[in-house]
Amino acid sequence: MLHIAPEKEFEAKFRRVPDLDYLTADLNGSCAMVKMDITDIQYPDNSFDVIYCSHVLEHIPNDRKAMRELNRVLKPDGWAIIQVPITTEKTLEDLSVTDAVERRRMYGQEDHVRRYGPDFRNRLEEAGFTVRHFNATSIVKAENIVRLGVKGEQIFLCEKKKGSSRDFGE
Repeated sequence: MLHIAPEKEFEAKFRRVPDLDYLTADLNGSCAMVKMDITDIQYPDNSFDVIYCSHVLEHIPNDRKAMRELNRVLKPDGWAIIQVPITTEKTLEDLSVTDAVERRRMYGQEDHVRRYGPDFRNRLEEAGFTVRHFNATSIVKAENIVRLGVKGEQIFLCEKKKGSSRDFGE
């Protein structure tokens, strides 16, 4: 399992899973097991059975390249959970905006480079994924929503498209 930008709460739980080959990665290597730029993942094609990437892509200028890389390193029978905040009707981005105050105004946070809309799913599909979309509140028991911090979260369950050359690392 590859866990991008690991959240301490989830990391602690994953580390306790018996027989889980677990790897954490972050651009800032000090908070993860390995330093990794997800636009240029230094692992071979089809390396991971599971990828968990939550609230990362809104920070990455070339998110489409990152999505293609996540697809490339995912095994053909693997799956990925990819989450981003969906906060607008259509994805809004302007990479020329670099001022922190302006980014905060436009994207809600100074280190975000875009706000995603429901068309985020299209980006994942363009990267080679088959996507199923869920609202966390529809699949998580009510008593766990606050504890897990998933109120209103959108979950994109991704698998490699079957029969594509991506399945074979070509």
